[in-house]
Amino acid sequence: MPGPVAAVVVDHNAGPLLHACVRSLLDDGAAPVVVVENGATGGTTRALAPLFDEDPAAPVLVLQPERNLGFGSGVNRGLAALSGMAPPPTWVVVANADLRVHPGGIDALRAVLETHPAWALVGPRIFTTEGAVYPSVRHFPSVLDAAGHALLGLFNPENRFTRRYNPGAPEEANAVEADWISGSCFLARRAALEELGGFDEAYFMYAEDMDLCWRAHQAGWGIGFTGAASVTHVQGASTARHPYKMMVAHHRSALRFTVRTTSGWRRSLLPLAVIVLGLRMGMATARLALQRD
Repeated sequence: MPGPVAAVVVDHNAGPLLHACVRSLLDDGAAPVVVVENGATGGTTRALAPLFDEDPAAPVLVLQPERNLGFGSGVNRGLAALSGMAPPPTWVVVANADLRVHPGGIDALRAVLETHPAWALVGPRIFTTEGAVYPSVRHFPSVLDAAGHALLGLFNPENRFTRRYNPGAPEEANAVEADWISGSCFLARRAALEELGGFDEAYFMYAEDMDLCWRAHQAGWGIGFTGAASVTHVQGASTARHPYKMMVAHHRSALRFTVRTTSGWRRSLLPLAVIVLGLRMGMATARLALQRD
């Protein structure tokens, strides 16, 4: 018999999108759903009011830390709540508040992990609201590819460095192994997440998913992707309110990951990584300022 599936959702003022997300998780068999409120106090409860009006006994638990913990820390709070339940769930869906799980997605993800016991987590195909496929499956980049992507990816996303680092999601529906997958939605073995210590809370936003997958590989776990499951993600619904703050967080996290995963002679290149990321942030800031004028 397959074990129970629960879900952890981190909300940052997602509003009605949160209600749609939680509803889709419940309808697809996830229970309970733990929602961690990282936004304005009371905003999560207000957003979920229609759901509780429909079903006062809905298996949804709202955690209110009363401050923005960041994505990874928020997920970890939700995982801790699930671990304290009796019995704790076997599987956990981790999801952004601004996405909707398509029917049958959770069962498809669980089937993959059941047939790949060495995989810690598996991600679905992610669609944008326009129906395009988001490139959620990526490689850990070489030094050259990381530098080339950082400097050229903003203006020429089809450059060879970016294409090697970010080849896009496989088109086939069968499960394939991956270096790392997007943290916006995945199914994980709860026991594997506990073994890994959850997300590294030193990352406030961004790269925490890449770091989690890196540590999973280091611990002997595999990471998977399947096109048999799909979700729709409203990109940037929460982060768009503070674009410059999020840009700084993005580049800080990229540097943190680079420092933590670079070893041997490559550590001598870390000053170059600082320069490259600084240049990229300058270009990204200028581009954003021009777009907002």
